[in-house]
Amino acid sequence: MRQAFKYADLIAPCGMNCGLCIGHLRYKRPCGGCFKKDDPNKPEVCRSCLIVNCNFLSETESGFCFDCEKYPCKRLLNLDKRYRTKYGMSMIENLTYIKNHGLITFLNKEEEVWRCKICGSGLSVHRDNCLACGYIYR
Repeated sequence: MRQAFKYADLIAPCGMNCGLCIGHLRYKRPCGGCFKKDDPNKPEVCRSCLIVNCNFLSETESGFCFDCEKYPCKRLLNLDKRYRTKYGMSMIENLTYIKNHGLITFLNKEEEVWRCKICGSGLSVHRDNCLACGYIYR
């Protein structure tokens, strides 16, 4: 198993695991994740994300939305609804898990959940099949 702490900077303030994003997993010009704002491979829509750039977020101790006085804000609720509906993943559930169990435990859980049962490669939340071997997992 990979060492989870290496991937801690891939967990966005909203609870998104950027390591599951198709932008991060693509072979050409992979995105470095939400915290790397100056990454030239980051799509403009991600650079201008209202959650990552939220003024209230800078006031939190953890850097995660769950520590914000406005949690859960409308932006996060809308993002969570979209990801639950389209991809079967909840940002709010991720944040609750991180808050209750810690980031390393969350990363270890993610490593198990989002690993291809056939070839062991990391899976993308944005696809229904493994990018490495084609196995359809949803």
